[in-house]
Amino acid sequence: MLAAALALPGVVPSAQAESAPESALIGFKYLNYRDSQPGLKRISVDAPSMTFLLPVAGNWALAGSYTMDSVSGASPRWHSSISSASKMSDFRRAADLRVTRYFARSSFSFGTAYSTEHDYRSNSYSLQATFSSDDNNTTWAAGVGRALDRIDPVNGIVVDEHKRTTDFMVGVTQVLTPNDIVQANLTIARGTGYYSDPYKQVDQRPRERNQSAVMLRWNHHFEGLGSTLRSSYRYYDDSFKVNAHTLSAEWVQPLPKGWTIAPSIRYHTQRAAKFYYDPVYDPLLGAPFPPGYLANPSGFYSADHRLSAFGALTFGFKVSKEVIKDWNADLRMEWYEQRGAWRLGGTGSPGLAPFRARFMQVGVTHRF
Repeated sequence: MLAAALALPGVVPSAQAESAPESALIGFKYLNYRDSQPGLKRISVDAPSMTFLLPVAGNWALAGSYTMDSVSGASPRWHSSISSASKMSDFRRAADLRVTRYFARSSFSFGTAYSTEHDYRSNSYSLQATFSSDDNNTTWAAGVGRALDRIDPVNGIVVDEHKRTTDFMVGVTQVLTPNDIVQANLTIARGTGYYSDPYKQVDQRPRERNQSAVMLRWNHHFEGLGSTLRSSYRYYDDSFKVNAHTLSAEWVQPLPKGWTIAPSIRYHTQRAAKFYYDPVYDPLLGAPFPPGYLANPSGFYSADHRLSAFGALTFGFKVSKEVIKDWNADLRMEWYEQRGAWRLGGTGSPGLAPFRARFMQVGVTHRF
């Protein structure tokens, strides 16, 4: 039954952890990202990448990726102020590698990742194990990860700062019917170090952040249409007092002559961090200082819109085509918009301009 469910389009990858890959894969992708606010074109990212999966000696697999990001644009230093936008450009290299050993009803993997740019470096390591039931209809997963980051902003606000994060994950994947598979994951992260944004004015955040998230997924296959509905719900909470709900759905529809199309929609809503302040400023100091800043200049403050209360919608689609045997090409497009008024169960943070982003990715993969 598990093998039948795993053959469905769009089944979550971790459900396949107990089965060794039978063929190798190499893929090349190019990502283009743009975001903006009214009157201000913000960040632009161009990122070519390569991925690979290589079976080794029947019971082993080696997987990895390499990405180069070219980032440029203007990032507001506080709220949506165009006049305070700071010009920036950067180039990032990132790579990851994972080795997995497969057994009859279990697998064990070790992964490492590295990312570097001119003002930020990150190294991470992870271990993960999966175990399947005798009938192979249930798979349990557990993992632990450790990230070590170094921050050296070019403006010299801080020098040789660090951030350390440890993640723990447990999950279960269950086949319900030949057409239905569900998954539940719990992730807990504990972090200490530098969380402030050195390029934003009046941005001082706690040096500890504890995070937790629950992810629920359900995939259902419609035999008559040959299509699959992928749905998920995620709840997030942290010690900054941000909590968020995210709902998403994707419809994977195979078409004649090797085509597949997959439209998707996602809704996200969140509460503001406890130290986020709205665009209302101190009557004496003016922008960007929050009210009462003179009385407590050493407190925690941030005008980062990502920590505000808002709702966001993402619409997208993916089109893929088997060009020739074992060669696939794909195109993915997404459009994102964030507004305070779209927050569910509240008014959201006032006074922020709408934030929009467009994501495009093209790629080709080859199995051999």
